[in-house]
Amino acid sequence: MPFDPTRPYNDLPDLPPTVDIETKPVLKACVEARAALAALRQATALIPNAAVLVNTIPLLEAQASSEIENVVTTTDAMFRQAQLDAPTADPATKEALRYRMALNAGFHSLKNRPLTTRTAEEICTTIRNVRMAVRKVPGTALANHATGEIIYTPPEGESRLRDKLANWERFIHERDELDPLVRMAVAHYQFEAIHPFTDGNGRTGRILNLLMLIEHGLLDLPILYLSRHVIRNKAAYYDGLRSVTGRGAWEAWILYMLRATRETAEWTLAKIGAVRNLIEHTAEYTRKVAPKQYSRELIDLVFVQPYCRIENVVDAGIAKRQTASAYLHKLATVGILKEKQVGLNKLFLNSRFLTLLTGESDEFRKFSAR
Repeated sequence: MPFDPTRPYNDLPDLPPTVDIETKPVLKACVEARAALAALRQATALIPNAAVLVNTIPLLEAQASSEIENVVTTTDAMFRQAQLDAPTADPATKEALRYRMALNAGFHSLKNRPLTTRTAEEICTTIRNVRMAVRKVPGTALANHATGEIIYTPPEGESRLRDKLANWERFIHERDELDPLVRMAVAHYQFEAIHPFTDGNGRTGRILNLLMLIEHGLLDLPILYLSRHVIRNKAAYYDGLRSVTGRGAWEAWILYMLRATRETAEWTLAKIGAVRNLIEHTAEYTRKVAPKQYSRELIDLVFVQPYCRIENVVDAGIAKRQTASAYLHKLATVGILKEKQVGLNKLFLNSRFLTLLTGESDEFRKFSAR
């Protein structure tokens, strides 16, 4: 019987696929993606303060992955509210920040247990801020936002869904003969096809991609900004998923995911290099124009994330509050930071850093010599 998008896809085949999924083009793309990931791992090991990456790139991933699901906020709002942790943030920003929280929690959970259905449930629960378990009730269907046409109806029945998720788990952990990158691509399709939750499946699945790469030793930190590629190739992403369902087009889908991995790793690597250059340029400039306030610890701190507070300087043990305030005000006076009042909170924005993180270019505006 041909696939009918209006009927529950209860016959979703188990993994692995019955066709050859490690074709010559796929294996060639695996080599290229692995090389890009290896270079990224090496670069992260060399950066003096990994918090620069851990506190920023997951937020970019959170903002982009949420935007794919039409939860739209700005990167500035994300970084600002991440620093304030304010309950007054708009709903979209709060939801995107929960994505970052879910990613971090999933990352730390790998220290205690491998990826499982339970991991997915915990991630989705954090994203949605309400208890999310495998669907028990029928009626879930995916529709075209513009036309309302049903484009996919996932399998139904909790027992069936849990059986398919158990097969998904075994594929991730037991198919060692397959390249981990191929397993990631195949497992991502399968998770989205199972569609185990009433909401949050796309974002949960994209977090699971990063966790799979970490679990298999291809990444050390959750800093691959994969959703950036999906945002820029959104139609191809959804067309790829539907083509596997409708035509069994596994090779095209796997190549899409491998290309996304390679290009994102290359982008992240270039961005890390640019951030390191900006940190060194800022340190050199600060030594010249504010030698009394300069310390490497202070410069590193204002690059932990784009927004900084006086409390951050105090908590880092760099200075007591009055001196910490004077330090940040001096950095604002010489143009390194910009002082911003947000409600009752005083924040200091490293605008060059924010622009570098969120812009397409890896160039930055240099400080003028004084």
